[in-house]
Amino acid sequence: MSIVELFIVLAFIFLGARIGGIGIGLAGGAGVLVLCFGLGLDAGHIPVDVILIIMSVITAISAMQVAGGMDWLVDVAEKFLRKNPKRITFYAPIVTYLMTLLAGTGHTAFSTLPVIAEVAKGQGVRPSRPLSIAVVASQVAITACPISAAVVFFAGVLAPVGVGYIELLLICIPTTFVACMIGAFVANFMGCELKDDPVYLERLESGLIKQRTTTERRQISKHAKLSVGIFFIAIIAVVAYATVISPTVGLIHHAPIPRNEAIMSMMLGAAMLIVLLCKADASKISSAGTFKSGMSACVCVLGVAWLGDTFVAAHIGEIKEFAGGLLAQYPWMLAVTLFFASMLLYSQGATTAALMPAAVAIHVAPLTLVASFAAVSALFVLPTYPTLLAAVEMDDTGSTRIGKYVFNHPFFIPGVVSIVAAVALGFAFGSLII
Repeated sequence: MSIVELFIVLAFIFLGARIGGIGIGLAGGAGVLVLCFGLGLDAGHIPVDVILIIMSVITAISAMQVAGGMDWLVDVAEKFLRKNPKRITFYAPIVTYLMTLLAGTGHTAFSTLPVIAEVAKGQGVRPSRPLSIAVVASQVAITACPISAAVVFFAGVLAPVGVGYIELLLICIPTTFVACMIGAFVANFMGCELKDDPVYLERLESGLIKQRTTTERRQISKHAKLSVGIFFIAIIAVVAYATVISPTVGLIHHAPIPRNEAIMSMMLGAAMLIVLLCKADASKISSAGTFKSGMSACVCVLGVAWLGDTFVAAHIGEIKEFAGGLLAQYPWMLAVTLFFASMLLYSQGATTAALMPAAVAIHVAPLTLVASFAAVSALFVLPTYPTLLAAVEMDDTGSTRIGKYVFNHPFFIPGVVSIVAAVALGFAFGSLII
């Protein structure tokens, strides 16, 4: 029966991936019904705290977006890229990485991709080089963002095994950033030079290449900087509070409010200040693009985490016996499993929620758990992720193109290199902290 149940879990995950969007969450809930009513399993645990944190964080981000903060951040990024055009392949991933780190969503890359493509083309640089690693960096940075759904959920999973929120960030931030720079180095040598690309030359001769001489100026709200400042201070407050109440630091032994609840209250408080001080229209927050994507993430985490926990809780003994020894002998297998799972689930948060609790349950070493975490960002493998497709569409030189064999696209090698480097650095650097 366990094989039948596993097949049902995988079938519903596959169905959700085929549906797309919040489909993985919908399919997860349906899978729970089949396992419980059809096969008699007990319903698993729902990660309520994580879902509430996502809602709180997304509300604050959406308030900042309504106040013009996102437009201001994009404007700053655009000015930075235009001032440093010759090293665009290295500066582009820095920009997308930092924007994801601050905003908690890789979709911020949408706004900078046209600028990256334009600046690269203007310098005669093959646009596929900076575009590919910029998209990868925007995805990998999720595993280092203090307020991302994946990090918040994973921190909760790690707490019982003695790894705190701060230790997780201390390992993930430097290792993922350095790994993305290694990926940028590799991307800088990929493909022929733009002037030698036959596809580019053909498109240039056909008049399909647009040469932009001016840039459209955004209308930046006078309260935009203040909204970003309020949100940034809230993030610092979250990290600082988590630090002082952590057992490692121990400055506050009896915290007046637990870490998860503190994140929720601080984010909601930041949203309130943005609405009041920045004159943001509260009625527009729920219709902001980031709010909609965040609520979709809540549904995805709810469905897939609930489905996964329902199966794992029912078969924890068999899972320990089968996978425990394998991962003890080959710890890197966890990273490989996360890599392929995220490739199908299209979500760092969903992949983390689906697999990390099971890994903890079978007593995988804490160092292996943390070092492998970056592997949940393999969203670039299949050329169907929104930011990847946007990069392809925004490069009118034709250098950022998807090959006929599906996997032979410019995002694949820089992405794999970045994740392999992040996992390797995680094992090396993590051993000094954990």
